[in-house]
Amino acid sequence: MLKELIKKELSTVIEKVVGRIYNFEVDVAPEGFGDFATNAALVGARYAKKAPMQLGEQICELLKESDLFESIQIAKPGFINFFLKKSAFLNVLSRIIELDEYPLTKIGSERIQLEYGSANPTGPFTVGHGRQLVIGDVLSNIFSELGYSVTREMYINDAGRQIKLLARSLWVRYNQILGVNGLDIPEDGYRGEYLVDIAKKVVEEHKDKYKEKWDEQTAEFFERCAVESILQDMNQDLSALGCKFDVYFSEKSLVKDGTVNEVLKILEDQDCTYWKDGALWFRVSKFVDEEDKVLIKKDGTLTYFLTDIAYHYNKYRRGFCKVYDIWGSDHHGHIPRMVAAMRALGIEDGFLNIILHQFVTLKRGEEIVRMSTRAGEFVTLQELREEVGTDATRYFFAMIDPNTHMIFDLNLAKEKSSDNPVYYVQYAHARICSLVEQAKIKSINFRKGENLDLLSEESELNLIKRIDGFEEALRDVIRTLAPSKLTQYLEQLAYDFHSFYTKCLVVDPKNPELSNARLNLSYAVMIVLRKGLKLLGVTAPEKM
Repeated sequence: MLKELIKKELSTVIEKVVGRIYNFEVDVAPEGFGDFATNAALVGARYAKKAPMQLGEQICELLKESDLFESIQIAKPGFINFFLKKSAFLNVLSRIIELDEYPLTKIGSERIQLEYGSANPTGPFTVGHGRQLVIGDVLSNIFSELGYSVTREMYINDAGRQIKLLARSLWVRYNQILGVNGLDIPEDGYRGEYLVDIAKKVVEEHKDKYKEKWDEQTAEFFERCAVESILQDMNQDLSALGCKFDVYFSEKSLVKDGTVNEVLKILEDQDCTYWKDGALWFRVSKFVDEEDKVLIKKDGTLTYFLTDIAYHYNKYRRGFCKVYDIWGSDHHGHIPRMVAAMRALGIEDGFLNIILHQFVTLKRGEEIVRMSTRAGEFVTLQELREEVGTDATRYFFAMIDPNTHMIFDLNLAKEKSSDNPVYYVQYAHARICSLVEQAKIKSINFRKGENLDLLSEESELNLIKRIDGFEEALRDVIRTLAPSKLTQYLEQLAYDFHSFYTKCLVVDPKNPELSNARLNLSYAVMIVLRKGLKLLGVTAPEKM
């Protein structure tokens, strides 16, 4: 990256002038103030005990020896503006074309885990789950691309009251199909049509074996049947969305393997638990300003909080340096108590990182979509994907900051115009593929890496500068944990390319050398677009 080269040159000079290294920024300069700018003199003034302008002049004097800069200017109150030599831009372009790849710097190697999409297997994935799945999948892709060892994990909440309600609800549906009247789904049970479909399969395979019969064995059967069937449908949704996991972790396993009891023993030894009103409580208030929470209810059942503590203790024992949990915003109250639990277990702050995402509202025209045509209760991820396509589903979920409530415009997602952001980015890629074909038809021989020195137009150099910013965009995703930083970058790159295409004739038989130079520039854009779209899990079509 050009910014990294400038930082390296600056650091060498600063150490000579100031006698020490300190943190400073290098950013793309505002229009008219060069290519890049730095606050190095402003920040370093207090270390050098000099006025910023004086320090800036000393830094500039030494930087004049560099082959990187065409000219350097100082602007009050102490900003340094850099105008780069054209060769610096062409070196960036040449390397990408030569490698057929954007060479990314590996900035991490630690073992990390991303857990997302985790939900009670009590029904199909909703659009809310879809947003979480895409955020997690894209973050995992980018962490991996930048060198981290990533484990993608889904936590299966296959224990507790919700699963028991699911089993009873399915059993009632099963009996209703067999003609039994007078059985009601529990008040907090599940009424979605998807359970009717599962119940029909149970009738086909087991006839009336469980008709009007409810005992522990029957409950276990219907629990297992419901969970297995719903998980099978979930996996089909995941495959269609282009998501995959390395680990599917069962909540039940934490009880079976003794992890829950081990955690309870640690918390007890640390004087972090107490009995009250027949229930076991965790001293949340010992660590954070929150009320204490129940671990074991007075009827002996384990709370979700307890098994979640055990699950994260298991993560820690597996040797991850950091774990990232992606939750819906309605779980924000769970964060402080989990922070308290990690401290009680002796796990350092910074191990557990929570990414919250806001809710999704679907809109068709001016109408808010509230009901599913099939399930009767909510819009499923499958319905959304089937209506707008996988590419639009993934791109739209990625393009909004997780902290922002999302309005998913169904009509826009299907629109084939520049107003649709995924279409706009994909069209830039397809347009470049078309240019390469046009060159062949017009007998212009595309020679990779040649004639680059003919690129001198402002729109050409601006496009190279944008290409160079790809790695920074990916680092911004990791820094902010927001995939939207990548979609914003790709849209800016597509805009710059379309602008270049409008201003510069790319395929011109009368000027084959310049045509080749511009084809090379377009080819480099294509490489970056393809890479960026791949990280988003979106296709890069050659024709549109």
